[in-house]
Amino acid sequence: MRYPLGETKGDLMLTCIIKYHIDPTKREQFDQYARTWGQAIPRCGADLIGYFSPHEGSSTLAYGIYNTPSLSAYESYRARLAADPLGQENYAFAQKEKFLLREDRTFLTLASAPHGDPA
Repeated sequence: MRYPLGETKGDLMLTCIIKYHIDPTKREQFDQYARTWGQAIPRCGADLIGYFSPHEGSSTLAYGIYNTPSLSAYESYRARLAADPLGQENYAFAQKEKFLLREDRTFLTLASAPHGDPA
């Protein structure tokens, strides 16, 4: 479902950036959570860019980033993810392990395309 920069499938491409505040003592649990989303998210219809864990600097900030072609596609994707058995397991895992302290979603559109001169 990846589209070349500046191109979408009819609607405006939305990039969802999830900013997580995580318990720094439970990074391994977050990484497991991220790997599971790496399987479930694409299967449910979003274009997963990736999940990112802390490396340098803050030990409490992590991110998940994916694209959807529109807000209506996002809503459909979220419904499929909520009904997906692997998605349900991952939500339950996060609740049980309590490594997510806060989660903020931001939706952005690409403003800098096209990048460079292809000539």
